[in-house]
Amino acid sequence: MSHQEPEAKIFACSQSVYLAEQIAKSYGVELGKVTFSKYSDGEFQPSFEESIRGLRVFLVCSTFPSADNLMELLLMIDAAKRASARHITAVIPYFGWARQDRKDKPRVPIGAKLVAKLLEAAGATRIMTMDLHADQIQGFFEKPVDHLFASTIFLPYVKSLNLENLTIASPDMGGSKRAYAYSKFLESDVVICYKQRKAANVIESMELIGEVRGRNIILVDDMIDTGGTLAKAADLMIEKGALSVRAICTHAILSGNAYEKIENSQLSELIVTDSIPLKKESKKIRVVSCAPLFAEVMQMVQHNNSISGKFLM
Repeated sequence: MSHQEPEAKIFACSQSVYLAEQIAKSYGVELGKVTFSKYSDGEFQPSFEESIRGLRVFLVCSTFPSADNLMELLLMIDAAKRASARHITAVIPYFGWARQDRKDKPRVPIGAKLVAKLLEAAGATRIMTMDLHADQIQGFFEKPVDHLFASTIFLPYVKSLNLENLTIASPDMGGSKRAYAYSKFLESDVVICYKQRKAANVIESMELIGEVRGRNIILVDDMIDTGGTLAKAADLMIEKGALSVRAICTHAILSGNAYEKIENSQLSELIVTDSIPLKKESKKIRVVSCAPLFAEVMQMVQHNNSISGKFLM
């Protein structure tokens, strides 16, 4: 008897519907039907409106705040488990709470580990995500983790710009590995920004390690939150003689007055993915969709094919 993979269906949490629709379109299936019943006190309950018994279920949900997104995903995983889905893959383009990957001072949680345990306890049999804030978060799971890199979609765009005197920059010391990986494929120099913080999202000082004069700079990072670091780095680099400064950030959190900071900075362009829906449009922000990447890897997982060829970093 020949082995036959279980049929696959794709569903979405309420805040990730647009991305899930694009993934489903690239995958070649219709997005599955799920409804959310809401109570007056804010409690909600998801319900799959079609049978998923014995199937492989992909649940698309970026877990950016508020915590409702994470709770939606947990409830959908539990519902899928109780509906007898054979495989439950949590597709989390943006893995929220990832900045809490260690104890950096006494009496604080390791939030990323807690989220990992919650997903497994709910019933997820596989995790698929992109550009984790810290690679070691993969080790928090006892289930398979497919950690994709947005470099596979950003690098072709960067090459299409045909920039001369290109230099890759990291906005902090922690992102130097990512910057060196990009520079390897682009055969460019690397600059590192050394910053000191007063508190979370508050920069006290910043210095550059490397030469930027006469160079076209591309800053690379896994996320952009308030935009303060990138705006300050861009302004400093232009002051030091850079010809232009662009930024590549996988996850566009863009909280607070981030849009205003980007608009008023020396950044000529901010390139992001659609892992998190933008709150509003901006002339400086260009979105490169991650949907085809996820759809292709989901196809590979469905048919038990190797996905190692999708890793450029």
